[in-house]
Amino acid sequence: MKQKPFLYVLIALIALTLLSAMVSNSEIVYAKELIMILAALKFLAVAFYFMELKQSNRFWKVLLVSFLTIFISLFLII
Repeated sequence: MKQKPFLYVLIALIALTLLSAMVSNSEIVYAKELIMILAALKFLAVAFYFMELKQSNRFWKVLLVSFLTIFISLFLII
């Protein structure tokens, strides 16, 4: 198992978390939507790298991305 990509993903996750915190404390008009998109990116990073979904069957990849797309779309509509 290679450790370098995991370290890069971990650093990216920390950076996205800090960015989410900064957005939540700012007065951006679309802060809610931006935070949800950042959370979706973090979700995909964790699923593909730490849960090793990258090596799984295509069905599970499509199912995960479809679920996330539907969830985020419903959140943005409501």
